Amino acid sequence: MTGIPSSGLPAFDIASLSVFYRNGGSVSDIVERVFARIGDVDDPGIFLHLADRQDVLAEAQRLGPYNPARKLFGIPFAVKDNIDVAGMPTTAACPDYAYTPEKDAEVVRLLREAGALVIGKTNLDQFATGLVGVRSPYPIPKNAIDPALVPGGSSSGSAVATAQGIVSFALGTDTAGSGRIPAGLNNIVGLKPSLGALSTTGVIPACRTLDCVSIFALTVEDAWTVFSVAARPDPADAYSRVLPTGSRLAPPVLTIGVPASADLKFFGDTEMEAAYAQALTTLKGFGHRLVEIPFGPFYDVADLLYEGAWVAERYAAVKAFFDAREDVFHPVTRKIYGGAKVLTAADAFNGLYALQSLKKRLAPVIASVDLFCVPTAPRHYTVAELEAEPIRENSRLGTYTNFVNLLDMCGLSVPTTTRQDGLPASVTLLAPAGKDGLLATLGQALHTASGLTLGATGWPQPAPVAHEPDTSDDSLIDLVVVGAHLSGMPLSHQLVDLDGQFSRTARTSDAYRLYALAGTVPPKPGMVRVAEGQGAEIEVEVWRLTPAAFGRFVAAIPTPLGIGTIALSDGTFAKGFLCEPVAIAAGAADISAYGGWRGYCAKA
Repeated sequence: MTGIPSSGLPAFDIASLSVFYRNGGSVSDIVERVFARIGDVDDPGIFLHLADRQDVLAEAQRLGPYNPARKLFGIPFAVKDNIDVAGMPTTAACPDYAYTPEKDAEVVRLLREAGALVIGKTNLDQFATGLVGVRSPYPIPKNAIDPALVPGGSSSGSAVATAQGIVSFALGTDTAGSGRIPAGLNNIVGLKPSLGALSTTGVIPACRTLDCVSIFALTVEDAWTVFSVAARPDPADAYSRVLPTGSRLAPPVLTIGVPASADLKFFGDTEMEAAYAQALTTLKGFGHRLVEIPFGPFYDVADLLYEGAWVAERYAAVKAFFDAREDVFHPVTRKIYGGAKVLTAADAFNGLYALQSLKKRLAPVIASVDLFCVPTAPRHYTVAELEAEPIRENSRLGTYTNFVNLLDMCGLSVPTTTRQDGLPASVTLLAPAGKDGLLATLGQALHTASGLTLGATGWPQPAPVAHEPDTSDDSLIDLVVVGAHLSGMPLSHQLVDLDGQFSRTARTSDAYRLYALAGTVPPKPGMVRVAEGQGAEIEVEVWRLTPAAFGRFVAAIPTPLGIGTIALSDGTFAKGFLCEPVAIAAGAADISAYGGWRGYCAKA
């Protein structure tokens, strides 16, 4: 079943639906198609509660005519059933725990305010504990690509609903990988935001200190659109943070960390291994630099997640209910939570100490690259394999996910290819908190290059959306860089660390000469202004910084360099690097003929 939409109706990615509405299409027609699609898919394991069709149609009518200011106008979505939706029961896949909230979780409220329509609550690994999607007392959602395989968890229903084209996007949660594993196993995008970027008010906690709301979508652009609506600070959430969403304008050359060959784990799945190698070849084809990183310490962090402090935290979240009703828990979930009852405060602190030690060890490693690229899952598992080894195979699925939230990183799972056996493969991009935009930029490029259709629907990818420099934002300051701060050069990280936005390459007017300065570490050039026509056009880059970031950057510039006004060949002006003449007289070599620092470095 391909899931091709009815004649005259669009695919359900947000971009296609928005065009449909802009051209006069009816939201009610889309709602009717959603409910028809639920019947077509015929998977009773996806939804634990469906909205009343007439109620959704009435809500669609209340939206009125198309309003582009509402970024999610008429967009159908689903919500994992550990996230509150007003008037719908929240069960966390435990019927005896059920309650009906009076108001939406904050993230749901923001999405509905932007025009999105809730279709229903989706199945999950009970209390969001698991990466397999089969730890539920309800019927198990079927993997959208191959029903013999596990759908992935804990956000199984949300991933399958999206992959089957029932909804445009769905909310999940992610503590150990639940926003990434189901995405990878169902050929869709899974965005795991920086911790605290999306409110968790109205979300049943698993590990309160590590939980985040995640986004499943058909495309990276869709996931980013949802994220841009939902990423708002929440005074009611103690773990909410004001974080930069990150620039969508990535440097043209990135340094990408990948697990050292000896540390890669696929547990016998040679198809997944080959697919990962293919994705790395694509990244190199983009011009990026790959660096092998020993991954043993990352695996050590991952091992901590189901020990001491964080198992106790899961138990603490539902302690009163578990102690009173242990018998109603899924057998595997009960075993995990029950093991926490013997843990002590000393065990928890020992876990925290171990994590802090590993964080300190890994900090320079993480800082040495722009981002990481890892397999999303090391392999696929059948339902039968999971039944035989429920704990071991769940743990193996988390090989490349369990350490991420413990290290305060953001992540994005992106489909990259269809394997020889017809199953999906994907990679996950990882970066420090606040770099979500960087991941989205590279993730979109990877997904587009794959040429894959969307989920299990057979719908083609929409045309990618270009992200041009936002010249309308007067709060950003253009900065011209000429040497060691160019993309891929030794000091480019200083701009990235300040959330600088790469804007464009450019050339100066012919009133500048470039010199290689003597004795600088790392090597740097100096550019000086001369008379018009007496110099050369020098290749530069223009970056954009907030006023605060610009001030911090300028304050750190060492002598003999400084900031002046640079004339560009297109007749515009911007602040940028200039050099004190005294440094030119101290043995600097005139390298203007090379046309720029890159040209000089390539030939030196």
